[in-house]
Amino acid sequence: MTPCQNLSVDFSHVDILHSTGASGYIGGDILSVLVENYPENTYRLLVRSPQSQSQISTKYPSVIIVPGGLDDIELIRHESSNADVIIHTADAADHLAAAQAIAKGAIEGHSPDRPAYWLHTSGAGIFSSFEDETNTYGKRSEVTWDDLRDIQRIISFPDHAFHRIVDKTVLNAAASSPDVLKAAIISPTTVYGRGRGPCSQRSRQVYEMAKFILSQNRIPKIGNGEAIGSNVHVHSVTALFIQLFDATLERQDKDPLWGSDAYYLAEEGEHCWGEVADTIGKIALEKGYLSSTPTGILLDKDTAFELAGFEATSWGNNMRCRASRARSFLQWQPIGKSLEEELPEIVDTEYNRFK
Repeated sequence: MTPCQNLSVDFSHVDILHSTGASGYIGGDILSVLVENYPENTYRLLVRSPQSQSQISTKYPSVIIVPGGLDDIELIRHESSNADVIIHTADAADHLAAAQAIAKGAIEGHSPDRPAYWLHTSGAGIFSSFEDETNTYGKRSEVTWDDLRDIQRIISFPDHAFHRIVDKTVLNAAASSPDVLKAAIISPTTVYGRGRGPCSQRSRQVYEMAKFILSQNRIPKIGNGEAIGSNVHVHSVTALFIQLFDATLERQDKDPLWGSDAYYLAEEGEHCWGEVADTIGKIALEKGYLSSTPTGILLDKDTAFELAGFEATSWGNNMRCRASRARSFLQWQPIGKSLEEELPEIVDTEYNRFK
């Protein structure tokens, strides 16, 4: 990164640390929009894999590749101390040491005259802790979490809740140095849609379900298949990041955009996991991707994990959310296709991968 004294105080030029994730699904999609719409900025991308480094450099020759990963703590701290904006997307929700390094570096390297802005990615998996505690996987819940109405409950989850310990690190750092560190957590629900990044363009939960159905000719349901999840298109997630990024350029430094309760859910619809499975099976059969009508299979959480990986455990979780904060404070509006509209393309994509 360029030295601090070379940075424009009015943010007409911005140094951005894309703290890992540029090779990933959400991070890559964000990068594609940033580079296209803000080419004057300096982009320093922490990338571990030589293959990913090459792919990114080929597509975006103007970016600066910083070889490294989440376990390179001192490197992350150093880069964070110099960056005007830190966008953290790769395993951001669960890698505690990396989050601590970002917080430490950002606070050490900045001042009220030149604050750091940290856009941190978490996930709505935090709301799955109730199924874990009550063993009610696959049962419909009527509880909906609103990131304005329920914010004090959301930021007070116990430390054992999924993602909570890292969320807490981010929000506590913002609270401890509010004039120096402006932080916001973006927490997407089930993400879908083709990414626009240079490397990974595929999401996981719904795609793994389609992969399972195509490969096994079976319709998987956890419990009775009635769990409800919120969902959001990856382009809509990126749009939220970009609106917060624009707020950094405009030096919108005050709450409620940032701070100890700046937790932004991202959602634009709901789905029933059992109905999604049924619809995928129907689409696959109609397209001729299955030779016979798929049969149903009832799973418990552990069996789903064994058969289809960690993402499959989401199929039994209720994660019903409302993104009131982004809509109220940023006038954010989703821009992607609905999950229902996207399902045929998801089935096509997974069939071609499976072949």
